[in-house]
Amino acid sequence: MVGIVVVSHSRALAEAALQLALQMAGDQPPPVRLAAGAADGELGTDATAVSAALEELGDQEGVVVLADLGSALLSAEMALEFIDAELAQRTTISGAPLVEGLVTAVVAAGSGASAADVVAELDQVAAGKAAQVQPSAAGAADGEPLHSAGQPAADAVVAELEVTPAHGLHARPAAAWVRLVREHDAQVQVENLTAGTGPVRGDSLTSIAMLGARRGHQLRITATGPQAEDLVAALTAFARAGFGDEPEATATEPEPTGWMLQVPGSGLDIAMGPALVRGGEVDLSGYEPSADEHQRLSDAIAAVTGELQELILASHGETAMILTAQLELLDDPALREGADEAIAAGENAAQAWADGLLRIAERYAALPDSYQAARDQDVLSVRDQVLQALLGAAEDTGAPMEHILVVDQLDAISAAGLDGSITAGVITRRGGATGHGVIVARSRGIPVFTDAEADHGATLRAMRSGMRVAFDLRGRQMVADLDEGQRRAYTQEIGARAKALAVAEAEAGEPARTQDGTTVLVMGNVGSRGDAEQVGSRGADGSGLVRTELVFGHRQTAPSVAGQITELSAIAVAVGGPVTVRTWDVGADKPLAYHHQDPEQNPFLGVRGLRSFRNNPGLLDDQLEAICRVAADHPIDVMFPMITTRAEVDWALERLAAAAERAGHRPRGVGIMIEVPAAALKIADLSAGLDFVSIGTNDLTQYACAAERGNAGVADLGDVRDPGVLRLIEMVCAEVSEGCLVAVCGDAASQPDLAEQLVRFGVRELSATAPAVPLIKQIIRGLDLS
Repeated sequence: MVGIVVVSHSRALAEAALQLALQMAGDQPPPVRLAAGAADGELGTDATAVSAALEELGDQEGVVVLADLGSALLSAEMALEFIDAELAQRTTISGAPLVEGLVTAVVAAGSGASAADVVAELDQVAAGKAAQVQPSAAGAADGEPLHSAGQPAADAVVAELEVTPAHGLHARPAAAWVRLVREHDAQVQVENLTAGTGPVRGDSLTSIAMLGARRGHQLRITATGPQAEDLVAALTAFARAGFGDEPEATATEPEPTGWMLQVPGSGLDIAMGPALVRGGEVDLSGYEPSADEHQRLSDAIAAVTGELQELILASHGETAMILTAQLELLDDPALREGADEAIAAGENAAQAWADGLLRIAERYAALPDSYQAARDQDVLSVRDQVLQALLGAAEDTGAPMEHILVVDQLDAISAAGLDGSITAGVITRRGGATGHGVIVARSRGIPVFTDAEADHGATLRAMRSGMRVAFDLRGRQMVADLDEGQRRAYTQEIGARAKALAVAEAEAGEPARTQDGTTVLVMGNVGSRGDAEQVGSRGADGSGLVRTELVFGHRQTAPSVAGQITELSAIAVAVGGPVTVRTWDVGADKPLAYHHQDPEQNPFLGVRGLRSFRNNPGLLDDQLEAICRVAADHPIDVMFPMITTRAEVDWALERLAAAAERAGHRPRGVGIMIEVPAAALKIADLSAGLDFVSIGTNDLTQYACAAERGNAGVADLGDVRDPGVLRLIEMVCAEVSEGCLVAVCGDAASQPDLAEQLVRFGVRELSATAPAVPLIKQIIRGLDLS
């Protein structure tokens, strides 16, 4: 039999509708479960309650879900992500009106109808009621058949389009699409034929985004109304022109540029200064509902719209585009409609807006495309701006000239934009030490205290902007609202460490040689020309890691061989020593606009690094040729990321040999990265015939500890100091093939307290962040390995 789940904001409403339906169900009614009302008895819906109801009906042939309002539908859709995939496949969320739909479903299922038949009857419920109330509008007055999304009206104009932007139908092209639709007197429905999503309304930015339209997907548009033909023609032309997202053709190769703001920090592991508290949930506890919550929400949205428009006028380039996308999101009718429905159901404007946008952000975050999933931050930003306006409070955006930034998590773009001359340090509420934002900040000499909520929750919650705070990464100490004694103590300690760092920097150009005469190379990590200049100026022996996916990651089109030669040569000159270039390390959280990858359920365990090019090696071949040509004039090594098998090593060496033949030269040395535990366990086989292996401790840690480095919920588990991770590193050093050097290029190489242990294991090259190089060298000089 078919089971039924009712999702409603009101428990009383759901029970009354069920009572009515059961009176018509006969002797054998189908099983029905209610997921209605909030846990505290107030109005609301809960995706967890919906998933529990679905699981109770898991032994039925199929399950049909009926909901009362838009946000209830969102809860139902989210619930599908919490249950078994097979049960989700047998579950259908119906858009039929609740009362009529429930009566129809109970009667049909009770009579033994299949799941498909129940759904088919529900599809006719809304159209049937519309025909009764307004026959001409429903198309039934003249005997015309009612139609579903799969059966367009006779006068509908239909077309199919291919999505061409590198990141799919993301914010900018989706916003341009919506603007185009709204310029025409027509209605349009959009389906993603490839993904099987939709149809959705074509004038809603959020609805378009929920299609999950990626590059290569086929869309079907169905338009009706006076200007339907004009609209379809305009959308077709828009698609052929690249959805407004294709880069303009240029006669010459764009000059490569680094994307990071190159203002270094203190280079210390201690910081003190006034707190600048950002992010976190907006406190709604003091919100007082008004007589007209609909109007209050309208006024708040209008106020934020005006602020965004002023910011857009004062901005340019990418910043203006991002702000414009947020403005379009704020103007999305689907967002407003969902909030209005919740207000009508009894919620206040603040809670309705907060809950609705949080659900939408969670749906964005669940999209398989990491680029589109990151749009959840835009949704949350718009949510918080409107909530601040509803509360009548504006967030203080002025940063003191010197401060410690306190944020929820630190993303890479924000970290790249920090001004190290005034940001003394960063405190993150959640997130581990190997997140990309943390790595970027530390690479610029800005100390970061991560996951503070785990062991300093009370101190963290007491922090307010302007309050003097301090932290010391040695021993994970943190203090808020310092008294005079604490301030003096931190001032003295910061001065002492700064003096020690100055001594180390003065001697940074000297080799790092232990007391017994063992030389350890201390290199620097590079992601841009600016990084290379820092590495060269800090006394590094060279660069043990050039992250090419960062060097060329700002581009929308693939760099030419000539363009790569120019940039890599400039980096080699700036470093002033040997340079190890890592081939494209793409996939998971590092997409490239010009390298298409199919969506994956678990991209960190999917097609990453070298694996990304096994079926389409063109981009890799160009890169290898560029590396070989640069190696004719500079000491260049090459290494391949994400290696698991010897077959992968041999394939990479074959591609390199072919590139070297084309270039007439080959790199000085060849190596692989050890990031996969299986690779560490069979290092003798993998390293045979290679010049070096470089241990990527960030990925090795997350794989060995089963703790994704960007997941705040497991940040405490992903620790490179875990005995299991250290044992893998020690094993690599002990079992690597003879003559093969062992390097470390992950975040562990920048940690002074780990330097001695790594060197004693047998590591003979550490590639650290530029600011850490002098101190790491100083520590090594004090070791005696005899």
